[in-house]
Amino acid sequence: MLTIEAILSQHRFFEGIEPRHLENLVTCARFARYNKNEYVFKADRPADTFYVIGPGRIALELPTPGRRVLPIQTLGEGEVLGWSWLFPPHLWQFDARAVEPTQTIAFDARRLRAQCEADHELGYQLMKRFARVMTQRLQATRMQLMDVYAVWP
Repeated sequence: MLTIEAILSQHRFFEGIEPRHLENLVTCARFARYNKNEYVFKADRPADTFYVIGPGRIALELPTPGRRVLPIQTLGEGEVLGWSWLFPPHLWQFDARAVEPTQTIAFDARRLRAQCEADHELGYQLMKRFARVMTQRLQATRMQLMDVYAVWP
């Protein structure tokens, strides 16, 4: 089995990150597993973790009051899950549910936020990477909403 450090050093999300920053990330990381239909997190709850998804799949869903859950996107191996930990008030915006047994690397976001405050270069490197993730997720949400409501420009 590969170590967390080995996995992260080969992961495209962390490509080009300085070794000292990778070491900081490893100190905040642990392996975590989720069973089919188990929630990784729920909307409006504290966002204190982010994840690198290993084998398995996780669905991002938007709960709607009195209505069905709106599927936004399904993420798989190699993708990063969770950006709400970066921004106050540090609450999840979506639900995340394992659609099959899923392995992840989970990062302690509180600890990592403190490291980013102490090392602004680490914070900048992570912010750049998460900005790409956020843009992709927002586009996926936009496309899903257009599909659900059959609204096309």
